[in-house]
Amino acid sequence: MADRPQKDPQEAGAPAVGDIGRRVAARREYLGLSRRDLALRTASAPGYIEYVETKPGSHGMGFMVRLANALETTVDELTGGTVDLPPGVGRAAYHPELVELGQEECWKLLGTHGVGRVVVTDGQGPAVFPVNYVSTGEAIAYRTSAGSGPADAAGHETAFEVDHIDEAFSRGWSVLVVGEARAVTDPETVQRFEAAHTVPTPWAGGERDLWIVVTPGKVTGRRIVVRDH
Repeated sequence: MADRPQKDPQEAGAPAVGDIGRRVAARREYLGLSRRDLALRTASAPGYIEYVETKPGSHGMGFMVRLANALETTVDELTGGTVDLPPGVGRAAYHPELVELGQEECWKLLGTHGVGRVVVTDGQGPAVFPVNYVSTGEAIAYRTSAGSGPADAAGHETAFEVDHIDEAFSRGWSVLVVGEARAVTDPETVQRFEAAHTVPTPWAGGERDLWIVVTPGKVTGRRIVVRDH
């Protein structure tokens, strides 16, 4: 039986999409799932998924847990409970284990995210900048503006890092890419990047038409896992 929404606090009319709905829709689209796909994963109806994404309201915890699992995230992430919290404040799990990740899994994880950190060293010392990026499966590319901090990586060896933390279970992973960064000016290559449907729009806005590509010399990753005993 499909989950039934609890009383909608919005009065009759065309209500605005709630925060949960926006997060669910964004995550679903990022994973390339249709509403029908998500409905199958959560044992609910496509119409209910549409309701969740387009109508503000509250939902049962059982459904929220299934929804978070189906979207490969956590209930806290979907509800915005972690927005203003620094990562890593939870307690460590019992019997955690730190394992090394293989190349294939590292690239797979790089392809699931859109925000990473690039390390730049200039005359004032090292700096770390968050950037929206795309993984090509062989390199990392991000768009910035000429003269900005992230643009200074071009022409140098740099490090690029992506990570994910699951506060609820005290687990997480990180991937580190080390290699040469270069500015891309070839029109054909730039057009290919900009045509990719996975390219995120820079959150900071403004004119950001300079593409920087990091060609990895080394890719490593680690994951914290908790074995069932």
